[in-house]
Amino acid sequence: MAKKDTFRVVTRGSDGSLMISDYPSVDPLMQSHQQIGIDDCSTDLALRGMPVFRGLVGPMPEGKNIVRYETPEVFEVLTKEWMNAKPRKRRRRTAAQIAEEAALALELEAQMASSS
Repeated sequence: MAKKDTFRVVTRGSDGSLMISDYPSVDPLMQSHQQIGIDDCSTDLALRGMPVFRGLVGPMPEGKNIVRYETPEVFEVLTKEWMNAKPRKRRRRTAAQIAEEAALALELEAQMASSS
């Protein structure tokens, strides 16, 4: 289990941009936010026992060693963006396209063989 050694807080700036603050320990968060509990149900076992703060959503895993906290507004906006993102559609080739590509490949091989 990877040790989480970076604590990231994501907030919204006055101009609407995302502001990310990274801390090497949880101590600065403990001083600026009120702890209201500890995480005891995360599927990421490295997050269990991490503090839960009033006014922040988290802890959430981000990569192998980052614990992420977000303001409720940022959490809501990013969740909506994630939900509305359309998955890329996979294009499937038809049997006719596969046969046509195979015929072109054979023709190309024949041309290469005759030219050498």
